[in-house]
Amino acid sequence: MTMGAVLLAVLLQQGTWIAVTPRPTVGDTIWLERAVPAPPGWRVRAARLDPGAVTEALGDAVVVRAEGGWTVRYPVVAWAPGVQSTAMPAIWRVGPDGSADSLPGGTAMFRVASVIPDSVRRPVPQPALSPLRLARRTPLPALAGLLVSAGMLVALVAWRRRPPRAALRGPDLELDPEIADARWVAAGESKAVAARAARRLRGAIALAVPEAHGALSTAECLAVVERARPQAPLRQLRELLGALDQVAFATAHGVDVAPIAARARALAEELEP
Repeated sequence: MTMGAVLLAVLLQQGTWIAVTPRPTVGDTIWLERAVPAPPGWRVRAARLDPGAVTEALGDAVVVRAEGGWTVRYPVVAWAPGVQSTAMPAIWRVGPDGSADSLPGGTAMFRVASVIPDSVRRPVPQPALSPLRLARRTPLPALAGLLVSAGMLVALVAWRRRPPRAALRGPDLELDPEIADARWVAAGESKAVAARAARRLRGAIALAVPEAHGALSTAECLAVVERARPQAPLRQLRELLGALDQVAFATAHGVDVAPIAARARALAEELEP
């Protein structure tokens, strides 16, 4: 064992704070250690280290078990070279029965080396360097960028205002032939037959008398036709539209709707211009 290791062990046994970091410099993490003797079953609690004038704690204390007690370690840093000292907090020993005992923290002293080379006798702060600027300035890059941006804007506007494309005419739709009323009646769709016949007749009335449009009820439509065209077959219109509405709204049962729909279709052909 070397002389330094023997001296370190003696100091730790005496309860002295020792810097175990070899040759620390300004800004390095320095570990301060102290051995705390404690009977078996006793524990050690270390308080938080307060910052000093040129020293500062880098974290909470670390307590590890050692022979004959515990070892307390604090990570600190120093911001100035030379021999530094910092006041250490008190250390508490807690027994298994809840009893407690405090030990004074004392003062930890350690040496910190400078990071400035020894060749610099009297280091002084250097002034800030002036910003680097070009000796000559030309507006050509800014002008070129402006012209390019204007050209791109004009091209974009011209592209957005292009003429609309001519739509291609699609093939004409082929309409399926109308299903006869007899097939609807045979399928039990008398309401559909009545609704189609009423719509055909109301459409013819709307063409002959525009005021009698499809948004009106049957009574309103007949009233408009009576005022606009008194010569119209109002009696037939009232009978046919009333019968078709009764079948469509299921207010009449057992009515043969086929002849009524045929009469309505024939009357619609007479009214259409």
